[in-house]
Amino acid sequence: MDSVEDVGPVDYLVIEFPGNRMTGEAFPLLVDLAERGIVRIIDLAFVRKETDGSVVALELTDVGGEIDLSVFEGASSGVLDETDLAEAAAALEPGNSAAVLVYENLWAAPLAAALRRSGAQLVASGRIPVQALLAALDATE
Repeated sequence: MDSVEDVGPVDYLVIEFPGNRMTGEAFPLLVDLAERGIVRIIDLAFVRKETDGSVVALELTDVGGEIDLSVFEGASSGVLDETDLAEAAAALEPGNSAAVLVYENLWAAPLAAALRRSGAQLVASGRIPVQALLAALDATE
């Protein structure tokens, strides 16, 4: 990884798959984002929350089934640990699984580096849910 001055913002996602059903439709899109240099996959892990509430870490071979996930082999920097996966699984409904993704926003790295050089600091960050954005836009019409 680059020096801290050159790193873009790093985000994480916990994506729940009800009933452990993964179609694989989104995985090629994630690969495309990485290949085009828009994001860098730092860590990708999979967990399942059993119906009794226990948490199981899944291997790619456990997740893939008919989906070829071999492109993601080695997409583990060690940033995610057992505590992180347990915390991610706490957000899941029993019987569901999740992908836990940590990624760098490479597209924003030059902007972030310029801001750091000028002494700027990130003091807040967040996301607006799509539903809230659409509701706000509808309200303005």
